[in-house]
Amino acid sequence: MISVDEIMSSTVYTLTPGNCVLEARLLMNEKRIRHIPIIEDARLVGLVSQRDVLAASDSSLHELSERSRLQLEQEHKLREIMSTEVATIDYRDSLKSAALRMRKYRYGCLPVLQSGKLVGIVTDTDFVGIAVHLIEQLEEADSETWGDDFESDNNSLPGTEANIDSVV
Repeated sequence: MISVDEIMSSTVYTLTPGNCVLEARLLMNEKRIRHIPIIEDARLVGLVSQRDVLAASDSSLHELSERSRLQLEQEHKLREIMSTEVATIDYRDSLKSAALRMRKYRYGCLPVLQSGKLVGIVTDTDFVGIAVHLIEQLEEADSETWGDDFESDNNSLPGTEANIDSVV
């Protein structure tokens, strides 16, 4: 069994409920992340997604100047926009169980806990990385089986269209 701690990101960027929307937006842009766990007294108390930040930044702010928008983003606290019912996963849980939960409930991430303490985060991007790695392994195995000379008429995965170029 592959466990969550084998693929999770252990570097987790967090903020507190008292941080402002501007700080979250800047952190997301700088670190190229889409989810920020919200921590208070060393406990996970919420989660802010890129969607939450965009909604708070964009809602009725289109007509405002950049300066006015920045001021409002500074006044708007994360406690006002964070999700407080956060699904988490234990670091020892299987990767499969994490993937199934994320797919079933359409989660973009699962904060990873060890004894109630945040130790990592697993995201949909982590699973895309795994998928790419598996596809590369399949292609390599196929190449070793058939050799480089063999060209298949159907280079698609089972259940997919063979000629993707013709799909509009």
